Amino acid sequence: MKWIGALYEIDARAEGDLIRLAELRRTESTAVLAEYKTWLWEQATLKTLSIGNAAGYVIANWDRLTRFVDDPRIPLDNNATERGIRGPVVGRRNHYGSKSRSGTEVASIFYTLIETAKLHDIDPREYLRAAILAADRGEVLLPWEMQRPPPVATNASAATAATA
Repeated sequence: MKWIGALYEIDARAEGDLIRLAELRRTESTAVLAEYKTWLWEQATLKTLSIGNAAGYVIANWDRLTRFVDDPRIPLDNNATERGIRGPVVGRRNHYGSKSRSGTEVASIFYTLIETAKLHDIDPREYLRAAILAADRGEVLLPWEMQRPPPVATNASAATAATA
């Protein structure tokens, strides 16, 4: 757990700056991972214990588990994804008794569109409205293609701009 905690501390120091995060991951996170991998190799020799099997699994999947080092856009965990699929998974139970296959397919399409819009920080209602209007024109509008309004200036930034 100490190595995982160290990785989160390193990411937190980047304060959302992807360039800084990439540099920290290339240097500091790589060092933490090297230490962790050495420990895993020691544990992997204990094949009769569950820790040995778990360590072997991690080593076998090392490249996939450490891909975040090369791409700062990849989060350390998949918590956002887990939260994102919670609604559809719970909703899926409500569709078990559906008498219509097409109704179930439509529900899955809407779940996908809504969750994808949320993932791209777009209001799902605004996206669905824009997508329907685009479909009326014979176009396809995907959530990440949607025009976003310019950010609204806060009072502090508006005051700074006014005095400049």
